[in-house]
Amino acid sequence: MDMEDDSPSHLRLAGVIRLGLGGGRGPADAYVFDPHRLALPSWAFALGASGPPALLVTLDRHLDTVVPQRLEAVPDRSAGLKALDEHARWALDVRNYDHILAAMEAGLVGDALLVARARPRGAFAGDTYVDTRGRPHRLVVVSTVDRAAEAWSHPAPGDAVRDVLDAAPRVLLDVDLDCFTSLSDADPTTVLPWPRSIIREFLLPEGSEPFWDAVLRKTVALTLAREPHHCGGLLASGELFRDVAEVLFRELLRTEPP
Repeated sequence: MDMEDDSPSHLRLAGVIRLGLGGGRGPADAYVFDPHRLALPSWAFALGASGPPALLVTLDRHLDTVVPQRLEAVPDRSAGLKALDEHARWALDVRNYDHILAAMEAGLVGDALLVARARPRGAFAGDTYVDTRGRPHRLVVVSTVDRAAEAWSHPAPGDAVRDVLDAAPRVLLDVDLDCFTSLSDADPTTVLPWPRSIIREFLLPEGSEPFWDAVLRKTVALTLAREPHHCGGLLASGELFRDVAEVLFRELLRTEPP
């Protein structure tokens, strides 16, 4: 006999941990996973089937703006969560650097504010990406939260941080754990996780509170990619996750860490 599955649909997102965030500021939900491409179905679940696309505010070591190889195959958000989840797992690059433009193609993400400092080969280099449906998406790139906060509070000619935040109806806040790592000067294949003091200095630089207020008042969900192979391995990434969680959840979002 067939039995109806009445479990919550987010449980179908294998490998994605959904967290309820209470009592703090900013989003009510967070989604934690390892490969960053699983952000795509997580964003789809968080935003639902209708409503305007969100501004993506992402913190990463890399600019994950490589153009997907099969743009025409990216499902529209109207195709549903299952279609976007399958696409992320089976069609996006396993190097986890093309999910942002895929989300723009799907109609989930409008503009993007990218806090990142390394550009993978093949990353889109323009400041406006026009998707295959003819929709323009602004890509605003800054290297640090400090520079984003400065551009918000005291915009110079050409700064667009305040423009994209003001225009956004809602925000997706996205964090890749490898944002808080550096490559060793002695051995570029060795990843060095940052200590908690440097994480705090990066995430919460002096004068950044107005910027974070502007981001968090519109943020509907946080996504957090652990990417252990970019963070020194399973043990090192676990320790880094603990340090980042203390600053990200307790100090920035003012809620209990998971």
